[in-house]
Amino acid sequence: MNVRYRVELSQVERAELGALLSGGKHAVRKLKRAQILLAADAGASDEEIVRTVGVSGSTVYRTKRRFVLGNLEAALSEEPRPGVPRKLSGKEEALLVATACSKAPAGRARWTLELLAGEMVKLTEHGELSRETVRRRLAENDLKPWRRDMWCIPAVDGAYVARMEDVLDLYAEAPDPGRPVVCFDESPTQLIGEVRQPIPATPGQLERYDCEYHRNGTANLFVFLDAHQPWRTVKVTDRRTARDFAHCMRDLVDLHYPKADLIRVVLDNLSTHSPGALYEAFPAPEAHRILRRLEFHYTPKHASWLNMVEIEIGVLRSQCLDRRIGDRKTLEAEIAAWECQRNAERARIKWMFTTQRARIKLLRAYPDPGKES
Repeated sequence: MNVRYRVELSQVERAELGALLSGGKHAVRKLKRAQILLAADAGASDEEIVRTVGVSGSTVYRTKRRFVLGNLEAALSEEPRPGVPRKLSGKEEALLVATACSKAPAGRARWTLELLAGEMVKLTEHGELSRETVRRRLAENDLKPWRRDMWCIPAVDGAYVARMEDVLDLYAEAPDPGRPVVCFDESPTQLIGEVRQPIPATPGQLERYDCEYHRNGTANLFVFLDAHQPWRTVKVTDRRTARDFAHCMRDLVDLHYPKADLIRVVLDNLSTHSPGALYEAFPAPEAHRILRRLEFHYTPKHASWLNMVEIEIGVLRSQCLDRRIGDRKTLEAEIAAWECQRNAERARIKWMFTTQRARIKLLRAYPDPGKES
């Protein structure tokens, strides 16, 4: 084997190769070349490098040659490989991307690789085009036309921003026992019973449960969360009507915060979440008494993520409800146990999104006062 290429690394190059091998994600080929260069610099023969690094003799030779004739970057990087020219030209790739972003053909829900390949044959002079060629060109443009995401598209206007900043300012306040901030929302859950009892887990065997189940109706969970204190509570009901909401507000005033002067409640825009619900459920003097102790702060439409209790509901579902619970009595007992443990742990939601951060991250979405409508 030709040994005329002698590798002599500088101290900076040794440090760079050492850092490359010590951490981070890199291609295996690049790491192998770094090992070859360090071993050659240390005086190891080509045969020893082949044996210890686990590469071929030609790889050792090429790596040393590219370092001596070029530099460290040339030795570590891939050489251009010969191959057939790309099947699609730049204009044809642009046409492919535009087609993939257009409406699917009549009778089809979305574009597939086969449909796109056939369409490109019609639109260009290619006699045929493989689905793999289409897939690679779409991947380069980060396109997957057969996939879709469902999300709520908010109209970010002055009303949206005002409500958002109002809620964020509440979260940023210092705790005030006389004026607590309570996040409120509801979440339905299904009552699912077992047809056959699950088989408990044993060493070497997972717990097994039958795919068949009984659907025993649904229940509703009203969830309260103090934004500044490690407290939450869950009320289980059959429904989530305006009357149920009104009773939750009375519980908040009379049971949970009887000494508070004013309770600021963060909630979404559900039609039942209104002061009028209390007048539908109670006589006017009682409804008026309750409402004098409440102040509603609504999140913007399609922005329920601004309600801190949404995070708590996710914790409840993952820690307690991620299983089959067949009846309301068991559901209430399990939720009460979870609630007690979570409050005893003094768990809190660490809210990081502030008004200042909103003005930075959502700057483009904010209305422009200097722009005429």
